[in-house]
Amino acid sequence: MLDLFEILLTTGFWAATIRIVSPLIFGTLGELICERAGVLNLGIEGIMTIGAMAGWMWVYQGGDLWTGVLFAAIIGAIFGFLHAIFTVYLGLSQHVTGIGITLFGSSLSYFVYRMMLPSATTPPKIVPFQNYEIPFLSDLPVVGEAVFSQTPLTYLALLSVPLVWYVLQRTPVGLAVRMAGESPVAVEAQGINVLAIRTGAVMVGSAMMAVGGAFITMSAFDAFFFGMINGRGWICVALVIFASWRPGKALMGALLFAGLEAFQVRAQQVAGAQIIPYQFYLMLPYILSIVAMIIMARRAKYPHALLVPFRRGERV
Repeated sequence: MLDLFEILLTTGFWAATIRIVSPLIFGTLGELICERAGVLNLGIEGIMTIGAMAGWMWVYQGGDLWTGVLFAAIIGAIFGFLHAIFTVYLGLSQHVTGIGITLFGSSLSYFVYRMMLPSATTPPKIVPFQNYEIPFLSDLPVVGEAVFSQTPLTYLALLSVPLVWYVLQRTPVGLAVRMAGESPVAVEAQGINVLAIRTGAVMVGSAMMAVGGAFITMSAFDAFFFGMINGRGWICVALVIFASWRPGKALMGALLFAGLEAFQVRAQQVAGAQIIPYQFYLMLPYILSIVAMIIMARRAKYPHALLVPFRRGERV
């Protein structure tokens, strides 16, 4: 038991937690932006998959790493626009459309991969983002190696939390997005196009989801393979509820899940061949995350117009 507790005191554990949390931050903030505008985006799993493949394929074909991230974001925004056409403009079921986007994005990713690399038997590799040590800060004990010796995409993920908070809470655009998810009728009364606001929010949110997928292939790993997103998109949806649609709490929830994920990997190594089967450690992060989400969701204040289609001229 003492050995398991000592895991929490190691620098490697916290460094792994920060690496694991990075794609979750992108995905969770992307989903949060969509939902604050009143649109549930269950296409996140497929969008993260297509983002992972698109960014990696761009670099594998000779492109630059940062342009690969940009390309993944553009592809994500396109899928977001497709989702918005059906849900925002046509008012179709956001649940059904989101699942359809997930299936379409995942299937298209694998199809393009096989078309581009028909003879590949093992996942080809690229040169991913390398760790960049921030001067002075990386020399700090524990925190320096854990936080300030990461890849540039990790720093971008961490910086995106206060940025999204500032835009949503302190800018006119953020106010319009929040009101589109709370009272779209009031937004329309101010002469603002609710459909455009919701569409823009879904596109920006989907772009962030795709960057989260690109992180996995271009920063955490160096290859693309089937099933690598592994349910992270659904975890992000749960984290938005856990966070009560607030960026700061979203970061806390993502850190909780990432910490549990990093812990279970090391706990398996410490436990060795003891009685507890390894499957228990694999399911531990998900079980505890579900419990935490249930506890927090009881007090969550969701956007009032979430899942509610908006049609011009109607009064709800």
